[in-house]
Amino acid sequence: MLKYYGGVLSTEKRVFLAIISKTNVSTGIFYVEIPDVDLRILCGCPADTVKHLMRCGLILSKDVGGSTLETGPNAILLSDVMVQGGALANMSEFPVLQMLYRQGMIVPGHPGNTGAKPLLIGSADQVQAQLKYLHRGNYGLVSEQEMRDAGASPEMAKALMREKLKFAFGAIRDEAELFDAHVVDTSTEDLRDGVAIRRVALNKFEITYEEDSVMVDLNLADGATYASPYPFGVHNIDREYFSILHSGDGDGWDINRPSMASTIMFQGRPFLIDAGPNIDANLDALGIGVNEIEGIFMTHAHDDHFAGLVTLMRADHRIKFFATSLVKASVVKKLSALLQVTEDAFDQYFDAQDLRLDDWNDLNGLEVRPVLSPHPVETTVLEFRTLGGDSYRTYSHFADIVSFDVLEGMVTDDESAPGISAKYRDQVKEAYLRPANLKKLDIGGGMIHGQAEDFAADRSDKIILAHTSLPLTDREKEIGSGAPYGTVDRLIESHQEYVRRSAHTLFTEYLPEVDRDKIRVLLNNSIITFNPESIILRQGESTPHHYLVLTGTVDVLSTKGGVRSSCGIGAMIGERSVLQGFKASATYRARSFVNCLKIPGQQYLEFVSQNNLLDEIIRLRENKTFLRSVEPFSESLSGSVQSRIARAMQPITFKSGEAIPVKASDSMWLIKDGHVDCDGEKKFGPADYFGDGLALFGYSSDAGYVAADDCTLYRVPVDVIADIPVIRWKLYESFNRCRLTQ
Repeated sequence: MLKYYGGVLSTEKRVFLAIISKTNVSTGIFYVEIPDVDLRILCGCPADTVKHLMRCGLILSKDVGGSTLETGPNAILLSDVMVQGGALANMSEFPVLQMLYRQGMIVPGHPGNTGAKPLLIGSADQVQAQLKYLHRGNYGLVSEQEMRDAGASPEMAKALMREKLKFAFGAIRDEAELFDAHVVDTSTEDLRDGVAIRRVALNKFEITYEEDSVMVDLNLADGATYASPYPFGVHNIDREYFSILHSGDGDGWDINRPSMASTIMFQGRPFLIDAGPNIDANLDALGIGVNEIEGIFMTHAHDDHFAGLVTLMRADHRIKFFATSLVKASVVKKLSALLQVTEDAFDQYFDAQDLRLDDWNDLNGLEVRPVLSPHPVETTVLEFRTLGGDSYRTYSHFADIVSFDVLEGMVTDDESAPGISAKYRDQVKEAYLRPANLKKLDIGGGMIHGQAEDFAADRSDKIILAHTSLPLTDREKEIGSGAPYGTVDRLIESHQEYVRRSAHTLFTEYLPEVDRDKIRVLLNNSIITFNPESIILRQGESTPHHYLVLTGTVDVLSTKGGVRSSCGIGAMIGERSVLQGFKASATYRARSFVNCLKIPGQQYLEFVSQNNLLDEIIRLRENKTFLRSVEPFSESLSGSVQSRIARAMQPITFKSGEAIPVKASDSMWLIKDGHVDCDGEKKFGPADYFGDGLALFGYSSDAGYVAADDCTLYRVPVDVIADIPVIRWKLYESFNRCRLTQ
């Protein structure tokens, strides 16, 4: 049914709109409007959804009664599946912030404050997970006891709680006070004023009003991922001794730039500072594979600095996580609420290393000093230094600081009232103004961000202004510089070839039986760079060269063979062609700038022959080729980790009707050929896998597995894969989807 809402296009032509309209915002994101009842539903909310809505014109600024407010959604329909395409599907923090503050739904006296609350719609599990995650996003640690449990002294916990209550207007509020929640199942449920919703299937919903209805499908297609709202471009980044790569200078509302972040290059290894939305695309644009990341320094747990952590959980090693114990506790509690996992699961994905507050922590030559900074959640600014010549070179990263005006307004002599002491105010100002060779500042303004004018007399060599979606004013340009995405500040010049050093390490891990000195024969070859989107080796062709991938990411594609995966650092391209004369079974295409060691085929063949490596290399190659066809092993594994798994794979043949010993919790099983029955109800075929739930997650099952015909399986010992985050994460994602569909 259609209704007339007014307007004239031309003579005798009128605009008619459906009672319900649906807009396709981006991959996995839709916007459903029912104007009659003033209901605007955001369907799907992965990271940076607000920026997508802004780009589509669904969030606009307007003047109402002399006040400026934004349009936008007033309800959110959550995905049934928390993770899709490796990314978090439900991250409602910024859409909710936009409703509460920029639309004015919670602001006293604001024309947008009509008494209506934001509406969260979804399964009981996801609604509860979002409420807990939003609570942690608003407040971080919520009691003095939690702060003491995280290592704060009783005096510090009391002071931090006073500060937190000042930001929270005097009270930690339960999320139920801020939101209406509506659980949806397969029955038809009334949402508001006659608008009804029901779940048709997993992640598929029907929304109806009067005689009109729309279908919303939040499932991502195979191979699809949530899109970034802004382009990154491509950059070829050198691996430096000590340099700062600017990988984001915007904020959570900037539709053109990623949120404030930096990447430190130290002794050729990349360390991230914070992990904002779309970090996978961000790293691809910079030519940095996730498996190259040595560590991440965390300032705090707001989504524009936190949302990319799940991408880092998909590395093939536990990335080092550096933060103070307070910041770590805040991050862990928010992440565990979001993912519905226990807090100790964090250590299965990250190598957490606590930093001491107000002290220089020496991390093998790179030193970092975290200093508490006032913010609604636990936050530290970070100072870095390392020796260069006869003096230290320093970088200060000041994300989510407060302006001096706000800081002054927080001071109170009443130790029982929300606020801070004059002594703490002075300590914060002193830390903020400590000079550095390079300092990056948050100048977002308002109650919880800094302002440039406070640093007009700062004696740092260079100041960079960041964390704002607004263009810099002339006055701000007098105070500090900008740093376009992908630019680099080199603090200590390199005199070493870090990429070539990496080549030696990679070959040593790939060929552990070969003397390290013999490997140097292969290293005396050229390193070449492939531009993004360049084909390195085409399917059906052979190559006279063998390529060792040293940096960047390569897509591996075969539409005929059904292959769609990727490889990165340590991958061997052309090895099979050089050693056995076979043509490439897939096309290898550079996703980013890719640096490779280019080895003449004849030299590599002679090297393999002299060291009697051919049989073992062929076995590993066949196993790795098979691994790429099994989804949890199909991407994000470095060549070294692939080789480690390939070495441990044990082929076992079963006769038809023979039982498979899955109930032992020490192995995962992969099917090379043939079929396996599970309790006569489910049949597994080539490239399928089973036994992972028991082996990795301890899920008990009485299911029995029997060979449906003669088959060959690979047994993979659990201790080989248990410490590989990306495999654990993909299996967890797959297990949850299976659980929801049962």
